[in-house]
Amino acid sequence: MTLRLHPIPETISSAICGFATMQGAVDTVVQSIQSGVPLARVEILDDRQIAACNAWSKLDLPETTTLFFEFHGSPAGVAEQVEMVAALAGANGGGDFAFSNLPEERARLWKARHEAYYAAINVRAGAVGWTTDVCVPISRLPECILETRADIDAGTVPATILGHVGDGNFHVIFSIDPTQPHEFEEVAGINARLVERALAMDGTCTGEHGIGIGKQDWLEAELGNAVDTMRLVKRALDPQDIMNPGKIFAL
Repeated sequence: MTLRLHPIPETISSAICGFATMQGAVDTVVQSIQSGVPLARVEILDDRQIAACNAWSKLDLPETTTLFFEFHGSPAGVAEQVEMVAALAGANGGGDFAFSNLPEERARLWKARHEAYYAAINVRAGAVGWTTDVCVPISRLPECILETRADIDAGTVPATILGHVGDGNFHVIFSIDPTQPHEFEEVAGINARLVERALAMDGTCTGEHGIGIGKQDWLEAELGNAVDTMRLVKRALDPQDIMNPGKIFAL
């Protein structure tokens, strides 16, 4: 077996940029990819998530939908990537495009993303977190996120949205009061509508978190009879059902 080592990039640059609209942020990513920019990482945080991060991490970011970028390559290549993406961001309603190659500055720029989970849960004292995710074609991402945001706003449980915008995968983090059982029921309903929305947009019920126990019914809805084939494979490889039993699908 040959081991392939991935060299550390010669230059790494990080950047963040806030946008007037969710559409403008996603369009920037799509146009960057279409232009051949090899985005190493690109994440999106909605305005509620940025507000939560400002409070939790003591930041002062504009509370708008924000993209977090990372660029890898040669010094000249990274400079070209940054210049191109900054221009696209500006054309799509982006604000200040802050970037740096310095490790300490890169860590500062990405601080909000790195602490997003804790920030989202702690918008309420004593809350517990419920996270879910879906993945849709990137062309449907703004629509899916905005409809999900409207669904959340119509409820009573605070929640934020963030995701890996480059592949259409996004997460919702709910901050639930554990002493209020009706909040769990409300979130379950929002989660069901989120998954139904993603499947209707030719997406998948989970892009990263996995099926586990909670999304087994949605796997059946998404794949239909293919799940029976998956069960046959499972029985052939694990006839005693001792490897992670009860997960993904029930035997």
